[in-house]
Amino acid sequence: MLTHLKNGHVVDPANDRDAVGDLYLADGVVVDAPTDGRRPDETIDCKGLVVMAGAIDIHSHIASGHVNTARLLLPEYHRAFQSRPDATGLSKVGWTTEETGLRYAEMGFTTVVEPAMAPSSALHSHLELADIPIIDKATLVVLGNDDFLMAMIRDGESESAIADYVAWTVSASRALGVKCINAGGSAAFKENVRKFDFDDIVPDYGVSSRRIVKTLQGAVNGLGIPHPLHVHCNNLGVPGDSASSAEATIGAAEGLPMHLAHIQFYGYGTEGKRGFSSVGQRLADLVNRTPEVTVDIGQVMFGQTVTISSDEMRQFAGRPQASPGKTIIFDHEANGGGVVPMEYKQKSFFNALQWAIGLELFLLIEDPSRVFFTTDHPNGAPFTSYPDIFALLMDRGVRQLWLDALPKSVVRMTSLPEITREYTLREIATMTRAAPARLLGTSDRGHLGAGAVGDVAIYRPGHDKAEMFGRAAYVFKDGTLVVKDGTVVNRTKGRTLTVRPEADKAMARRLDRYFDERFGLPSRWFEVPDFAIGQEDPFKVMPCRT
Repeated sequence: MLTHLKNGHVVDPANDRDAVGDLYLADGVVVDAPTDGRRPDETIDCKGLVVMAGAIDIHSHIASGHVNTARLLLPEYHRAFQSRPDATGLSKVGWTTEETGLRYAEMGFTTVVEPAMAPSSALHSHLELADIPIIDKATLVVLGNDDFLMAMIRDGESESAIADYVAWTVSASRALGVKCINAGGSAAFKENVRKFDFDDIVPDYGVSSRRIVKTLQGAVNGLGIPHPLHVHCNNLGVPGDSASSAEATIGAAEGLPMHLAHIQFYGYGTEGKRGFSSVGQRLADLVNRTPEVTVDIGQVMFGQTVTISSDEMRQFAGRPQASPGKTIIFDHEANGGGVVPMEYKQKSFFNALQWAIGLELFLLIEDPSRVFFTTDHPNGAPFTSYPDIFALLMDRGVRQLWLDALPKSVVRMTSLPEITREYTLREIATMTRAAPARLLGTSDRGHLGAGAVGDVAIYRPGHDKAEMFGRAAYVFKDGTLVVKDGTVVNRTKGRTLTVRPEADKAMARRLDRYFDERFGLPSRWFEVPDFAIGQEDPFKVMPCRT
């Protein structure tokens, strides 16, 4: 089937295209205009509409153990449970795999990455991801607090042996990359450590957080895994210490690619009578002059949400702020984690300044190809808040209206009122399409050149940017129309994107012995085979760099 999207304003930074033109889709991909006289089977007049590639979210917690623990902790926010389902922000997410896929598609997102999959729960994570309709998915597997890795580093094993372990873990868990969460922090927490800095030493292992991060960074880079090591720094959310940890981690990149997650939570200083201030400008300046580093924001928005994290130390410390007042903290081999409900209040000095710090970072980091659009769903806010964030970035007047509603003490503590920058459509397309595809190594998407997957989002432009990006006029997934006028009209099945770096077979035999000693199970129990998903062709393997 040949589909012709004609006369739309095509915004495709990857191909330097920003003008009115046509687009053709056939057999699930973008194709050149036919030259053989073939007539389109379907033509959609996109005059006055904005045409972009499908959006990509590189960091959104949409599956695996922590997500399900949050569902169990907060049944009152399920649609089926509560009698007033529109009363909370979380109810708009729906808390189901079904709603996750539908809501993302309605906004024009076609690929989403779950950024924190424990190796031991990989199969469950992939089963849940496979249940999410329409969108393509991917995962990042978590390393950096596991006994096997830290023991290898402590014992001075070779870089090649460590790379083999990372390669085996990524391949066995069917991940797209590697995430490191408060490196060594959860292991230290098990020894009753309650504060862990970048150069602190993990008890019993004699290795620092810095050494773990550098070891993993080198392994990921050496294996040719396209997505750089994805780092959740130490001391998340701790005024003063969080900024110092982020700065130390950025300094440790040392010319090799590294990605820092949800840096809004590291933008906190200690100035002022409340001991809480913004260091957004300082952090943005550091990112601007460190080109090997990319970041995502983790924007806070006001309303009810829940924080879920494998940063066991951070979640344990955050229990007093729980709203409603119930939490779950759990411990197991490698990263434990926790679930802490959170309500961000517009009238709260602390929450309002968090909101402002995120926007400062978005607007002060100069290159839109190095800063990525996230709320760390659901930690900063549900992903359903994205349309409002687009409006805040693109319209200074909208920002001012939100600022006017904040406590005056907050406005005095942020540079946001003086920032005049407004994101353009091209910058939005760069940040949410072209740059994420390049960062993840998924060259088949994020652009509208011939051969790209037929993931297309079409919007009705207008003064209200939240309305524009909240309800796409049309969305195509793999060339199939799935959304019309902001409503899903076709429920397709996406695939999960992976990389498969090769490990020496000796590592598999070694891990067989290790898993048998520790768990009484062979290593194959921790591998995710295609047939286990129950779908035809559930994975798409993306190439590693050669």
